[in-house]
Amino acid sequence: MPHTYGVEWKMIEIRVRTSRRVEARDITEEVRRAAEGKDGCCIHLFSLHTTCGLTINENADPAVMKDMIDALGRLVPQDYPYRHGEGNSDAHVKSSLVGGSLTVPLSAGRLVLGTWQGIYLMEFDGPRERRIALTVVK
Repeated sequence: MPHTYGVEWKMIEIRVRTSRRVEARDITEEVRRAAEGKDGCCIHLFSLHTTCGLTINENADPAVMKDMIDALGRLVPQDYPYRHGEGNSDAHVKSSLVGGSLTVPLSAGRLVLGTWQGIYLMEFDGPRERRIALTVVK
């Protein structure tokens, strides 16, 4: 067993089904349910994929995430002549730009998020089932 330097942790896997090639899927409630009542200082989320990302952004107005998707599409167009032969290079680039992990504080077993914040899985090569490793850190 590797040395943890006094840090205790437990990993839970969340599975998320996406329905379109590109979408912002609000996973706040799935994360909240998985973390609810857990004793720790924070949770760490990690995408187990290279063509989707994780981000925290406004969840009150759906136009914000549509704007994010549109902006990423302008920055990294799907039809650019990439070298990767699978036809999903734009998804790899967008995933790297967005990032594949997040850390969210926990207080008394509850996520600490701002009033308008939500946790999003950013799908760039769907539809598919995605796996997110959620680690509760004590």
